[in-house]
Amino acid sequence: MTRLALVRHGQSQWNLENRFTGWVDVDLTDRGRTEAHQAGELLKETGIEFSACFTSVQKRAIRTLWIALDEMDRMWLPVTRAWQLNERHYGGLTGLNKAETAEKHGADQVKIWRRSYDTPPPPLDGASEHNMADDPRYKLYGATAPSAESLKSTLDRVQPYFEKEIAPKLKENAPLIIAAHGNSLRALVKILLNVSDGDIVNLEIPTGNPLLFDLIDGSITPSAVRYLDPSRAEALPPIAS
Repeated sequence: MTRLALVRHGQSQWNLENRFTGWVDVDLTDRGRTEAHQAGELLKETGIEFSACFTSVQKRAIRTLWIALDEMDRMWLPVTRAWQLNERHYGGLTGLNKAETAEKHGADQVKIWRRSYDTPPPPLDGASEHNMADDPRYKLYGATAPSAESLKSTLDRVQPYFEKEIAPKLKENAPLIIAAHGNSLRALVKILLNVSDGDIVNLEIPTGNPLLFDLIDGSITPSAVRYLDPSRAEALPPIAS
């Protein structure tokens, strides 16, 4: 078999402040750095010799990977950064406090924006300070920042990248680490476990707790999946028989 480890970045500053983050490039808190160290410890304890890593182009995921690899004494592993692994873009909700937004628009409406599979939030105003149109990283990567995304539209960019760049390596039995974000990782779990549209929106992925997949030789079909820290594990969808 081969292995795939999915790692959600450690707590970010806007996680702490309960704000919608999306594509804004906020950094880790001290707790987030500690979680990244713990993720590295957990990955090292598996004894798996990972061969390569993937991450987004957002610093909270990149730094989480750096710290984890340092903890593993594997900073020399090749790392590919891909905007397709970015967090979901929260559109006009970006930067807003989640509790205050619920008070303003109603908890039911905010739940639809946050948790429905295919309903995006309102688009980001072009004049917003969070508009990424002129961000040099997306010019470099030839990407156009969206104005808002649902989980479905996040999946629509994650899946082709996974199928073209990551799945072939897994099929060659290369053990990989992907350090990314709650929604881009949720999209990957949907692909790997064939989770329904209705069920995937309820999946929670803890920060800094690696999710390890055992994959059947030459495939992306899981034979087992588990969190490396059982004390912080969340419920997982079943593996299809």
